[in-house]
Amino acid sequence: MEKEFIELIQANNLIIQKICNIYFYRNPYKEDYYQEILIRLWKAFPTFKKQSTISTWIYRIALNTAIDILRKECIQPKYTELTEKQYNITSDEADEPDDKERLYQAIYHLSDMEKAIILLYLEGYSYKDISTIVGLPENNIGVTINRTKYKLLKILGNGKR
Repeated sequence: MEKEFIELIQANNLIIQKICNIYFYRNPYKEDYYQEILIRLWKAFPTFKKQSTISTWIYRIALNTAIDILRKECIQPKYTELTEKQYNITSDEADEPDDKERLYQAIYHLSDMEKAIILLYLEGYSYKDISTIVGLPENNIGVTINRTKYKLLKILGNGKR
């Protein structure tokens, strides 16, 4: 069972990394949270009944774990990133983020549910699969995706980082 789990994680490692990048963007504990997701996947692995694809199952466990971690963090002091001004760095000296980095920054400003849905949408999951993973009715998924796209365009257009 252990060997099967390790192979499964190696084959689907990008899913966990993407969730960590979206939910824990620039958080100094991102690696710890990655480990927490792996622990929860390991604990849940014996109960996987293969009623859905393995990637759907991993997304469901990993997303729920990330959201649980964020809820627990709400009662703890917040991590605050210093701005360029606080560092006394002029904008010429600061590195401009690439498109992927800008997208992660924009997604960081979304709600937990919006993050989950847009991440799955960007991965090419169908509305039905997204509905199954996040537990919302399928007809709400399309509406949420459209609203989230608009929100992201607004964030990216304003240069908010």
